[in-house]
Amino acid sequence: MKVIGIGVGRTGTYSLKLAIEQLGLGPSHHMEVVLHDMAEQVPLWRAALDGRPDWARIYDGFASAVDWPTAGFFRELSAAFPEARFVLTHRDAGTWADSFGATIYKLLAGRDQAPPEMRDWLQMAHDVVARSGFPGGLDRDGLALAFAAHNDAVRRTIPADRLLEYEVREGWAPLCSFLDVPVPDAPFPRTNDRAEFWDRVTGKL
Repeated sequence: MKVIGIGVGRTGTYSLKLAIEQLGLGPSHHMEVVLHDMAEQVPLWRAALDGRPDWARIYDGFASAVDWPTAGFFRELSAAFPEARFVLTHRDAGTWADSFGATIYKLLAGRDQAPPEMRDWLQMAHDVVARSGFPGGLDRDGLALAFAAHNDAVRRTIPADRLLEYEVREGWAPLCSFLDVPVPDAPFPRTNDRAEFWDRVTGKL
């Protein structure tokens, strides 16, 4: 694993995935991978939640990872991949809480009403998100506080020389500098707004 994104969902993680892959450091694991390979991935992540991670199988074929479930295991991954670089994507806590509350949090809150074939994935996702500090029932202020707490925990855990704190609106320059790669002659990928989130998910529901 060369690059591990440990910012939580709705911080530009899908844009980071596309950017990392454009830089030649992919394929990059993302929750979308789990969604499209539930039979293989969900049991592996469930085992990780139970303290029995098999990182080699989880990330087989991937050179990088972003988003949840990865972001929920930054402590373990820092030890498991001592040569990896880590990217903490972040944004304003209040606007993040609005976006997260209207997408991921809403989806997970309704997991019991989802089609049966989706429930194991949604329950695993719920448990990873809760493990990251975002249990069900938080209000906007509670989510914003938990968001700040996650980011602070990352800063305390990952050595500064292995960590880039990054907002995707900053574009290529800080990311490429941190990863020691040339800046591409192409626009930085911008994707996965709220409408696109629901399109991705409902395509599987």
